[in-house]
Amino acid sequence: MKKRVHVNLPVEELPKSWYNVKADLPFKMDPPMNPATGEIMNPMDMTAIFPKSIVEQEISEERFIDIPEAILDEYAVFRPTPLIRATFLEEFLRTPARIYYKYEGTSPTGSHKTNTALAQAYYNSIEGVTELATETGAGQWGSALSYAGRKFGLNVRIFMVRVSYESKPMRQHMMGMFNGTVEPSPSINTESGRNFLTDERNYPGSLGMAISEAVEIVLNSEKKKYSLGSVLDHVLLHQTVIGLEIEKQLAILGEKPSVILGCHGGGSNFGGTILPFVKRKLQGDELELIACEPESCPSLSKGEFRYDFGDSAGLTPKVKMYTLGKDFVPPSIHAGGLRYHGAAPIISRLVHEKLVTPEAFPQDETFKAGILFATTEGIIPAPEACHAIAGAIRRAREARDRNEEKVIVFTLSGHGLLDLSSYTSILESNEKLLEFEGVKG
Repeated sequence: MKKRVHVNLPVEELPKSWYNVKADLPFKMDPPMNPATGEIMNPMDMTAIFPKSIVEQEISEERFIDIPEAILDEYAVFRPTPLIRATFLEEFLRTPARIYYKYEGTSPTGSHKTNTALAQAYYNSIEGVTELATETGAGQWGSALSYAGRKFGLNVRIFMVRVSYESKPMRQHMMGMFNGTVEPSPSINTESGRNFLTDERNYPGSLGMAISEAVEIVLNSEKKKYSLGSVLDHVLLHQTVIGLEIEKQLAILGEKPSVILGCHGGGSNFGGTILPFVKRKLQGDELELIACEPESCPSLSKGEFRYDFGDSAGLTPKVKMYTLGKDFVPPSIHAGGLRYHGAAPIISRLVHEKLVTPEAFPQDETFKAGILFATTEGIIPAPEACHAIAGAIRRAREARDRNEEKVIVFTLSGHGLLDLSSYTSILESNEKLLEFEGVKG
């Protein structure tokens, strides 16, 4: 029997604090700008849409922030998540590299998004908020926040990017199971949505448009707050449980990572994976940190590093990031969670400082990687996660060609069991995706 390596930490090893990379960066982050005045924003002005405790985390520079007991209790349902060596994939690729993946698909709704959803729902609930409004691309974030809202007694209203709303009905059903209310974006129920719909090119929607609609309905309401699934500092902070666990798991194996990868849309999964390792890079470790994004929405690869709005209507604070422009409407790719015009300010600055390398992938290559992973490792990955798999395969083949031993680590951010229609659709248009190095599956 082939020896497989699964590192499952006991629940007692669950990180008790989130890691704040800003404490260890050799530079200060650029402050957000007030969308109305264009001046540096008073952080407390953000309490118009976020609870005070979340704003405090957003601006904090403390190295570690304790995770409240109520959140640890919920994390213990599914965390720590396993780190698995992809031996069957290695064997297929004939590579000397050792490939490990951190599997976040074991969470209650099947993706890493639950890590921050539970935290945000908790902090809103203790400040008396009764309803959260949010956006979702492919539906992973909307599902996670609906679940978290049910756990902490909050109503959740979700604006789902229309192209995903129409192509991923099972995600709608999952959100509904947890009492989430879902509507397609752009919608006719907000001023922002109605304005977007005056241009038929906006009909498929985008995350930027959905954010505008969600923010609009919470402005000037004390009992409603906005909740974001990616991009902002506090979201990446909550996701660092991923990288902190990876550190412990690699230490148990006696492994030192050569390359760490994650798919990149707004930056939550990627940031949660790599931020605990940035200090090593700053200290001189030969370590590649690779952000894997779609060619059709290459914010880090092709965007401009400048201040821009996080939404399409210009309601949010302006932040310094790599952006394709708030009016950019991405093509209707299957990886709906990566269809965002901008990028997390922290990740953007790390790219600007040459500490993180972005790499863009065509859709066919990512789906081919996903199918290969499913047939070798036995897990059907979400379309978003396929970008990280494609990046790992590229690096593993390079190691084979150079006969180099490398330790490649990536986060499999979620399973694709609700994305089978995406696989079917792309396979119907390109059967060659089933051909791997001359072998047809």
